[in-house]
This record gives sequence, structure tokens and C-alpha cells, in this order.
Amino acid sequence: MQEKSLGKTNLRVSAIGLGCMSMTGTYGTPDADSAIATIHRALDLGVNFLDTANMYGAGRNEILVGQAIKGRRDDVVLATKFGILHDAQGRNIGVCGKPEYARESCDASLERLGVDHIDLYYLHRIDPAVPIEETIGAMAELVKAGKVRHLGLSEASAETIRRAHAVHPIAALQSEYSLWTREVEGAILDTCRELGIGFVAFSPLGRGILSGEIKRFEDLPENDLRRTMPRYQGENFAKNLAIVERLEAVAREKGCTVAQLAIAWVLSRGSDIVPIPGTKRVKTLEENVAALDIRLSPEELAHIEAVSPATAVAGERYPAHLMKAINR
Repeated sequence: MQEKSLGKTNLRVSAIGLGCMSMTGTYGTPDADSAIATIHRALDLGVNFLDTANMYGAGRNEILVGQAIKGRRDDVVLATKFGILHDAQGRNIGVCGKPEYARESCDASLERLGVDHIDLYYLHRIDPAVPIEETIGAMAELVKAGKVRHLGLSEASAETIRRAHAVHPIAALQSEYSLWTREVEGAILDTCRELGIGFVAFSPLGRGILSGEIKRFEDLPENDLRRTMPRYQGENFAKNLAIVERLEAVAREKGCTVAQLAIAWVLSRGSDIVPIPGTKRVKTLEENVAALDIRLSPEELAHIEAVSPATAVAGERYPAHLMKAINR
């Protein structure tokens, strides 16, 4: 397995990680046995970078990940997050960056995960009511206490990244990045590179649509979060499926799946970028990991850009009230 350092840190992670969010719901019906088998297979393949959060499944995701890595802690670079308030079902009901909440959340995550430290601890969303300096200051205290090794941010603006990094080194920014989500290109990625901060790309498959497996709105289970997202609604969905069809044609020419093409494209954007596609199935995990062997030529990249330009996707990523928390 290829490895990378996150930014200027000594934190070495596999060149592709595993997003664990879907393992306890969110997208479809959870299956704990399948999820744990997927994590075990990931570790066997050398995928050591596991990503979870305290809100996923209202804490159940961290419990599941903790069960899966029991006895294999040394094989894992463990990342989790706090900062999104949630109800008992894990639904987003607000944000909180208060120092006391950072401390409480860390202790609770450590207990659920069954570990004595977190390798990478992210602020999941920026709280506009709390100066970022205060939140990062509290997180830095967790590093001093040995509970956390490195700090990260998620969906933060360039200005916020700079302010946070001035308080304590930020190892990584995690934000959505894929062929159909490219807002980070420009100021945000430039700032990360200037400051030596690694970039972790979540949803590199566009929340599954770039897998080529979703052809109709009805393919989404009734309790699936994507049913609430504008990109999966009406005309937006039809336009976005047309983009996927064009990319599928490119993938066939390349001799790979459209999912592998999409992951290879993210990897091509820079050696400092680590995609963390999520799955709860071993077969999909193995397909995603195989994308590491795909190299895209300048001509192929230009072709992909032509059939899927940055402005082609229709609809916002989230409903309007959740979009307000992006890139703060």
C-alpha cells in the first residue's frame, strides 16, 4: 500500500482511506457484520486510515469502529470528529465549538472507540458563535494531555484555516471534493498547500452517484439521507445522471469502472490529497483500492474535464439550512 504524510506532520496514512459513516445508516440499512468485515479487509490491504465521527449513528459508528479495530490498534490511523450537534438518530441539529464541548466530546469518543488516543481529531463544522481560536485552543489542550495526536478542520474557509493554524498546527483539512464538488479549488487548497496542511477528500464518489450504481431516485432506500439533497431531486438528478453516463463512457475506454475513474481523478489533483471513499461492502472497498493503480494522462484528464466540467453539476450539496455551515 502506498502511504503519504498528512501535510508536514509525521502522520503516515494510506494513500486511500476508508470513510465509515454509512456503516451505521445514513445511506441505506446498516449491517454490522458486513461493516466490520469491510474494516478488517481494509486493514489487511494496508488501508490504515479510518474516518468516523461522534454524530454518525449518534455515536454508534464510533462503537462499531472500536469493535472492528480491537486488537489491531497499532495498524490504524484513527480519525474522528466533533462539533455537529445531533439527535438520537444522528441527525444534524446545529453546531457547537465551545471549549467545554470539545473536551466532553473527546472523552466520550475515546470511550466509545475503546482507545486511549485519537490520531486525528477534527472540528466537524465551524461554530460562528465561538472564535475559532477558542475552539482550537481547547483542542490543543487535548494534544498536550495525550488524548489527541493531531488536529484537523472540516469544511473551513481559507481565513478560518489560517486563524486556526496560528493557534496550533493543523494537520489536515477534510472537505468534500470530487468531480462534481470542486469549491475547494482555489483559495482553500492554495492555503492548505501554503501552510503545509494535508487535504482529505470525503465523498470522492459524489455520495455514490459516481459509482454508477444509482440510476433512479427510487434506487435510494426510503431512509437514505440523499433523498433530501438537491442534487438528487427532479431535473437536477436527471442532469447529473447524464454526467455520470458520459463518465462511464470514458471509464470503458480506460478499462476501469466509473468509480475507479472518479477516485483516480481525485488522486491526480495532488500528492497531498487523500480520498476517503466510504463503503460497508468488501467488494466495493477492493474496487476502490484498485483505483490506486490507475494513471490518467494529460489527454485523459482533459477529456474528463470536457465531459464533466466544474460547473456542470446541478443543485447544491445540501439543503439550504445545512449549506450555511459550509466553508465558514
